[in-house]
Amino acid sequence: MRFILVLLFVLGPLGPVNAKIMKPLTPEEQRVILHKGTERPFSGKYENHHESGTYHCRRCGAPLYRSSDKFDSGCGWPSFDDEIPGAVKRVPDADGRRTEIVCARCGGHLGHVFEGERFTPKNTRHCVNSISLDFAPAEQPVALVSEIVPVGGTAAVPAGSGAAGGGVELPSGPAGAKEQGEKRAETAIFAGGCFWGVEYMMQQVPGVISVESGYTGGHVPNPTYQQVCTGRTGHAEAVRIVFDPAKTDYETLAKLFLEIHDPTQAGGQGPDVGDQYRSEIYYASPGQRAVAERLLDTLRAKGYSVVTRLTPASVFYPAEAYHQDYYERKGTLPYCHKYTRRF
Repeated sequence: MRFILVLLFVLGPLGPVNAKIMKPLTPEEQRVILHKGTERPFSGKYENHHESGTYHCRRCGAPLYRSSDKFDSGCGWPSFDDEIPGAVKRVPDADGRRTEIVCARCGGHLGHVFEGERFTPKNTRHCVNSISLDFAPAEQPVALVSEIVPVGGTAAVPAGSGAAGGGVELPSGPAGAKEQGEKRAETAIFAGGCFWGVEYMMQQVPGVISVESGYTGGHVPNPTYQQVCTGRTGHAEAVRIVFDPAKTDYETLAKLFLEIHDPTQAGGQGPDVGDQYRSEIYYASPGQRAVAERLLDTLRAKGYSVVTRLTPASVFYPAEAYHQDYYERKGTLPYCHKYTRRF
């Protein structure tokens, strides 16, 4: 058996690979390249790297990407909208939703590929771990790829501003008055993994007026996505939902929230790991707290080991514009959020 395992390592999944070209890997490199792990966003040396040249496989040295195909997606990992022909292979990810990319020469894990995000005209994003790459500078400089996505946020809005218990004014003017009369909307704030998926799921609920992705629960004012991803600001990726209480209610939204993510997973959600992806309910009134407590107790009574936190709502900072309506713009479905009936 040991001989077979060694043979598979040397041959690789795609054919013979000369053992002499296989470079020794550190334990962290092995975790990512051999065992398909993921480095922390914004931690890799090539995430904000703009030198002209070619990116090679860290394991076998095969050329994979040209610097002219690299762009800034704001995701926290090096992004490329094209690969060197034949250098990268696509395979179904073990999660059943995403597409993994590996070195076509040695099978080393690189990351994942996404299509339809409209970051560049090629409409493709290879999201690659820096640790899976080496870089060879070009002899002659070439023009840098311009940044595709602007980085920046919008002003923070304190949770519950405008009305007690999280209420906000509905649209004003003749159209708003005609549709809504003198009613007041209410707000709900939930954190359950990547805010893209929670946002999309909540947008499908009749009676929901708007859903906004953002950051809350931390101690750094006006945080950026890059700062939140370090795990040092204390913020969670969250969504703020404005809804019409005449068409839906807080309990309906809270139930759905607990059924579209895993409230028993600590320290992340699905493949996204980190405290910023924690499960948390931010209540804006005593009534919301009572509803949330009852629902969490119901799940515990059914045998779920719930880790969802229950916290008073505080300042909510809207995320950068490129995070808003992500799946609506992409035209696809969330990869780490799906409905599971629990109530």
